[in-house]
Amino acid sequence: MKRLLIIWLLCSSFFAYAGIIHVGTASGVRTLKQAIQLAKDGDSIYLHKGLYKEGHLVLTKSISIIGIDQPVLDGEGKYEILTVSGHDITIRGIHFSNAGYSSLYDYAALKVIDAQHVIVENNTVTNAYFAIHFDNSSYCVIRNNAIKSKYTTEQSSGNGIHLWKCDNMVVKSNHIQQHRDGIYFEFVTNSVIQNNVSELNIRYGLHFMFSNNDVYINNTFRDNGAGVAVMYSKKVEMYKNRYEHNWGASAYGILLKEISDGYIIQNVFDENSIAIHMEGTNRIEVSKNSFRNNGWALRVQASCNDNTFQWNNFTGNTFDVATNGNSVLNHFHHNFWDKYEGYDLDKDGIGDVPYHPISMYSMVIEHNPIAVMLLRSFIVSLLDRAEKAIPSLTPETFLDDKPLMKPYRP
Repeated sequence: MKRLLIIWLLCSSFFAYAGIIHVGTASGVRTLKQAIQLAKDGDSIYLHKGLYKEGHLVLTKSISIIGIDQPVLDGEGKYEILTVSGHDITIRGIHFSNAGYSSLYDYAALKVIDAQHVIVENNTVTNAYFAIHFDNSSYCVIRNNAIKSKYTTEQSSGNGIHLWKCDNMVVKSNHIQQHRDGIYFEFVTNSVIQNNVSELNIRYGLHFMFSNNDVYINNTFRDNGAGVAVMYSKKVEMYKNRYEHNWGASAYGILLKEISDGYIIQNVFDENSIAIHMEGTNRIEVSKNSFRNNGWALRVQASCNDNTFQWNNFTGNTFDVATNGNSVLNHFHHNFWDKYEGYDLDKDGIGDVPYHPISMYSMVIEHNPIAVMLLRSFIVSLLDRAEKAIPSLTPETFLDDKPLMKPYRP
């Protein structure tokens, strides 16, 4: 009780001395730089509507900067606009515009370095190289920000939300467009990505590298150059996300490379070149997902082991599964395949004969990509018939031994 009383007294005295500084044409303080110099820990700066061209600003105090009617901080295409370092800092309601570009430095509209308990919310970022950039930070929140750039090439564009070496971060309800990668994680742990829309980015909507124990939920990744990449990570969980129309010669719904012990559950893959491409991927549960109208639903390379595919629906895909190997150590069961032509005499809802999801033609394309030109030709029909007559032409053990007769419904 005595300790609680001391904490209450400390907090009371802190807020008792917290002040508000107004910045604007009608205020005594005309610039944000001056307001930051005047502010003390615990103060709030209210930045009123207007255009502010103040070069590069640095904030290291525990204060809040709150925009009133979306004031614009303009980097004039030359400066990193605001660099933040410290703890208990809030940046809210600001429009960051025209941050500088550098081929040597990662200039950002808002850069946060060596920080804890920072909240970045309800901001707009336009025409930035990197938009929001966190380095070596923890317990921070990035939410409800609208981010849009005008990329020209992958080399001249930065990422929308970029996190490097962070822990316990929340990235929620942001809308990111037209950056190199929409959201980028490298060495980020114990973090959540939720309810974001990442679209029209030149490379990936989401890019994971060396990031473990993270969860991404209910996000939409749409029309990105190469889809989503999750690489060199473990214990990543992916629930209820939508991967839509990531379409191109090297585009994916998800590219999984060298990851292990994760979950891909209740996601929707709609009209992607390849819904899921797996290389060196082990012990992943892929269940209750919907694969619709993709070029390839699954591309499972021979280096993948002990992955489980169950209770998924495969409808309208050109190829359900492709592989480049013969030895298969993955598990398929209780999936619905719209190409399955088996029967169910005992009426238990499960086909009485196994389904081979790999077509002969998909095997030919794996070894001779140019053969895709023969798609929907007579010779491909012959290959399909030959495969059904002699199923050993495709990997014999690559089968769903309990195919569903009707689509899975939770």
